[in-house]
Amino acid sequence: MNPVFAVAIKEFQDGIRNRWLISITLIFAVLSLGLSYYGSVASGQLGVASLSSTIASLSSLAVFLIPLIALLLSYDSFVGEQESGTLLLLLTYPLSHSQLLLGKFLGQGSIITLATSLGFGSAAFLLAIQSDFVGVVPAFSLFILTATLLGLCFIAIAYVISLSVSEKSKAAGIALMTWFFFVLVFDLALLAILVGVEDGLSQQQLVQLMMFNPADLFRLINLSALNTGDVNGVLAVAIDQSRSQGTLLLMMSGWVVAPLAIASLVFSKKKL
Repeated sequence: MNPVFAVAIKEFQDGIRNRWLISITLIFAVLSLGLSYYGSVASGQLGVASLSSTIASLSSLAVFLIPLIALLLSYDSFVGEQESGTLLLLLTYPLSHSQLLLGKFLGQGSIITLATSLGFGSAAFLLAIQSDFVGVVPAFSLFILTATLLGLCFIAIAYVISLSVSEKSKAAGIALMTWFFFVLVFDLALLAILVGVEDGLSQQQLVQLMMFNPADLFRLINLSALNTGDVNGVLAVAIDQSRSQGTLLLMMSGWVVAPLAIASLVFSKKKL
């Protein structure tokens, strides 16, 4: 068997054994179904919310949950095995550093991908049988694709963290700070710039700054197809940006490849 796939299968089986797959899927399913069905409560009605409102709500929720779950899943992938001595043992096998890294990424990435598809797919199924099937499928397909890319991005970032430290406790702390920065601090800084700069930022400048945050890219891709009435905050200013969804998806894919390449470089120079 190809060593990359052997490592990937082992990581995937560990995720099932540790209940990661089941837990993540249940979290996504419960929250997405709840938002889909009870999303219209604020308007005084009980029932399935509109597709636009559901995607907007899920995007706002997923941007907090998915990065955190991905970081918690992967932050100790290398430093944990280094502390236990299994990392050095693994590298005694006919297995290169890049093969081990890619195998772990495929295995843990499969957990995020499957959990995202099953969890958020349940909300798509509910909306599809209650409303327009033709309209639901493209919107949720894009949402699930970008949610998966967001998870893969933060798995790759977690690998950089895990390979750059020598203790699990340090990796956990840096992972939490990374989540806090991308999910909260970055947008607060954008708001501060919008309010504090005398002439403000142009729409193009704001979107360019958002390219430096995969979480904002995720929301921008999904919310750009919705009614502007469902969008607020910084993204409402940049919602009519000129870049196509294909370009934004390519940029988000770059946020997966770049940290993975950095992790590979760090791993190749790491002394065990």
